[in-house]
Parts: sequence; structure tokens; C-alpha cells
Amino acid sequence: MADHIIDLRSDTVTRPTPGMLAAMTAARVGDDVWGDDPTVIELQTTVADLSGKEAALFLPSGTQSNLAALMAHCERGDEYIVGQIAHTYRCEGGGAAVLGSIVPQPIENEPDGSLPIGKIAAAIKPHGPGLGTHYARTRLLALENTFNGQVVPASYIREAAAFARGKGLATHLDGARVFNAAVAQGSSLAQACEDFDSVSICFSKGLGTPVGSVLTGSRDLIQRAHRWRKVLGGGMRQSGFLAAACLYALEHHVERLAEDHLNAERLAQGLAGIEEIEVTTQATNMVFVRIPADHCALLEAYLSEHGVLADVEPEARFVTHLDVAPEDVDAFVEVVKRYFASCG
Repeated sequence: MADHIIDLRSDTVTRPTPGMLAAMTAARVGDDVWGDDPTVIELQTTVADLSGKEAALFLPSGTQSNLAALMAHCERGDEYIVGQIAHTYRCEGGGAAVLGSIVPQPIENEPDGSLPIGKIAAAIKPHGPGLGTHYARTRLLALENTFNGQVVPASYIREAAAFARGKGLATHLDGARVFNAAVAQGSSLAQACEDFDSVSICFSKGLGTPVGSVLTGSRDLIQRAHRWRKVLGGGMRQSGFLAAACLYALEHHVERLAEDHLNAERLAQGLAGIEEIEVTTQATNMVFVRIPADHCALLEAYLSEHGVLADVEPEARFVTHLDVAPEDVDAFVEVVKRYFASCG
């Protein structure tokens, strides 16, 4: 394999930059379980301010951040409404049900990630005396932005959140890539978060840190989530070293997300010129393509031999990120072209 690896599997594969490593090394730390790590406190205060919320909590992962939020919103036997292919339902191990005793009510997502308001309305269960005792109590609507790289329309989010509030539901955003959404829309983080009672923000994707997510919300909700973080094993000690990476990313890696979006456009354009590949969607930093099934394993092996890591499937996703430059995009396209030329 080549010395320089081009990795398009996900934006989770980034490594800390030299500047980020220096910031981590220089971090002032304490013991976050005791609540006295100054760098964690700074990160939580900063993200709360940027997101327009009262408080924030640093957690090891986006999965744990989402789960702590769901458990802070819902009691045992409560229900949350969520997309059928949303990450919190499909890709987080069933944690809400397994560990939170929370019942998911999935609804099929629209292509843009939205959930039809009419279907949300139909999914809300009655509760109270009589027939209402038969059902799980609907407490929460959970949305995701970005969704498969797509920015969920702001007008839809406002409508869905207003509808949920009118029905007495809280709202949670899996905002793993909410900074991508904000940059793509030219909006602030606060604007992207304003319609939600809680937002989970991942720092180890487009922002390029090695680990970490931050949950934002009201002081009461974050206090409840703090307890669940402990129960879930998320209490960390000198986690200021990790929080320092997140603070560095906030200062240096947010605006540059636009470069990832441009590189994804460049990638989509390059792949569109290959007859055997169909580009189906390009949104923010993700490119989705269709590849002939009989070529997938062979193409993946060929790419690996030429210094490219990609998850090659009939319905494939390629992701641009901090460690992918425009020349890497061009090199990837050329390798794919050479592969198909060799098959002729």
C-alpha cells in the first residue's frame, strides 16, 4: 500500500493536526468527575453559549450523548418518535430500549431526512385514565441534521418543532454534523439549534478531534443527563486533554468545513464522468453512488492496493474531511478510472 493513504470511509477517521496536539499537550486539567477540570468547564460553557442553550455536558461519544439525552427526557416506558433510518434508532445498538427502557416509535424518513407532520401526529399516543393506560407515553420527537449529509430544511424543522411543542412533546436533535449544516446554510450554531430542547454535537467527525461529543440544553436537562452519563460509564477524569482538542476545533476547523463540501462536489463531478458509476446524491461532505455489485469487492481491493480506503458497496458512500485535499479527490477518481479501464 502507498505511504500516503486516502481514506474516504468516513469523517471519523481524521487524526489530530499538529496544532491540535499542541493544544492538548498544553491543556490545564483537573478531575471532571469532581467537576473541576478547567478545560472541560471552558468547553461546556463555550458550546452552551454558541448553541444558545443554558448548559452543556462533555461526553465520550455521540452515541452516549444521544442516549443520555433520551434518558434525561424520558422515563421508563415512555416513547420517542424517530426516523426509521435515523442514527439514534438504527445505529446505536438499541440503547434507548435496552438501557433506558424507552420505546422507539420509528417513522419512515423522507429523502431529505424529515418526518411527515401527519405521520408524527398519527404516532402520538393518548395517555391518561381509561384507554390511555394501554399505551407508552409519547414524550419526545428526535430529528437528525445533517441527514445522510443533507441539510434538513430549516422551514421544516421550525414546523415540526412547533407542532411537537403544541402536543406537549420535547425535541432532541442528533446534531452529529450540525456544524456542517450551519456552514452549508450560512447560519450560526445557535440558529441551527434554536428549535430544539437538546442537541448532541459530535466533535470527532468533521471537526477532526480524536473523540468527544457535547450535549446542550437547559440546566435541568443537563443535570439529569449528567447523572445518566455517570450511570452509562461516561465519567472521565483528566478529560481536559480531550476537551482542549474540541476547543481547538471550534477555533480552527469550523469555517473550513466549507472546503470539505467543495471537495465532495469535486468528487461527485469526477465520479460522474465514469460510465460504470452513477452518482445519486451529493450533499455537504458526502457523495452517494451506485456501483455494479459484481465490481464492489474487486474495486475495494484495487483501491486498497493503490493507497485508498473506501467502503465499496452497490450503494456506496464516500466522505470528505479534514485529511482529504483536492488532489486526493483527483487521485481517487483516477484510481477508479484505471480500475474500470483495466476491466475492459
